[in-house]
Amino acid sequence: MTSTRIVVVGAGYAGVTAANRIRARAGSDVTVTMVNPIPEFVERIRLHQHAAGADPATRPLAEMLHRDVEVIVGSADAIGDREVVLADGTVVAFDRLVYAVGSGPGGGVPGVEHAHTVSSLDGSIGLRYALDSARPGAVVTVIGGGLTGIETAAEIAERRPGLVVQLLSSGVLAPGLSDGGRDAALRSLDRLGVDVREHTAVTRIEPGELTVAGGGTALCDVAVWAGRFVVPDLARRSGLPVDEQGRLRTDETLTVVGRPDVVGVGDAVAPPERVAHHLRMSCQAAIPLGVHGADTVLARLKGREPKPLSIGMTLQCVSLGRADGVVQVVRRDDSPRQLVLRGRGGAWVKERICRGTVGLIAKYAGFHRGMPGPKPQSERVGVSA
Repeated sequence: MTSTRIVVVGAGYAGVTAANRIRARAGSDVTVTMVNPIPEFVERIRLHQHAAGADPATRPLAEMLHRDVEVIVGSADAIGDREVVLADGTVVAFDRLVYAVGSGPGGGVPGVEHAHTVSSLDGSIGLRYALDSARPGAVVTVIGGGLTGIETAAEIAERRPGLVVQLLSSGVLAPGLSDGGRDAALRSLDRLGVDVREHTAVTRIEPGELTVAGGGTALCDVAVWAGRFVVPDLARRSGLPVDEQGRLRTDETLTVVGRPDVVGVGDAVAPPERVAHHLRMSCQAAIPLGVHGADTVLARLKGREPKPLSIGMTLQCVSLGRADGVVQVVRRDDSPRQLVLRGRGGAWVKERICRGTVGLIAKYAGFHRGMPGPKPQSERVGVSA
């Protein structure tokens, strides 16, 4: 009997979830193969901790994947007709493919190559080395006032009190939080000695100095870019449909239009706005996207029509060092409610979530049921189709 070959490209939160769920729910006539550049799973939500001085944020893929999932270590160079070509020329055949290549550090300003990042493992390692090498009193500037920038600035300030840490945000800090959540984050950063400058857009990064909008400058010994994420160009290079950001375009089931053998999950995909307008690049979205993509594959294997995407958000969690945090309760569309857990309670909840995430995707992906999403945009009052 011929087996159906499922190949998952990318071993992040979405990819590992999809691979484990398919393997747990599919029959013995299905094989699942994971293709990833390294034989490790990167706990991306802990990379800011590793950069500041904590333990490595990686785990062997063997610990994360179902024992029957095969792992091929290599970088995908192109996706063709029922085959993935790796950078070393290896060809991996598939009957169905799950595209889960994730995202990484982006650009946006001249000189960004002079900045470090916590959006990738290599970037986190490089930042850690730069912090280890910095002289006492050196200025570390985190550029970006989103959750990644806040967590990075707080972690460095707490673990390395001999350094001067500043955080520059082009707009208000943490615009996705409620007023209470934002106020709690600002107070915690102030307690840690972080100099927060809102409405300060960086226009150029140079060694030792930053240029900000309006022509001013800011001293900077170590720059950390915490701006927008970008996705790999694998889909574009492979001739698959992409949006303006290079994300793989899918229908509401996460199937690529015109390629029913390819499903996309995680940060690198762009489902229709009517069902995915509220999803931000995060492991909170990546895991249910991995679940839904797996269910789409499983449905098609059984000759059934997949269900449309429906994912609801629940929390925005921000660590502010090891003993402080903000947990913002949100509506299903990710808009903030007024309920905020802060301080040690917030830190405890965030840490439990980080630990539980690993167990969820490694052991319980086959059983996971997420929160249903908000009504599709066209079904809302006052929103046209």
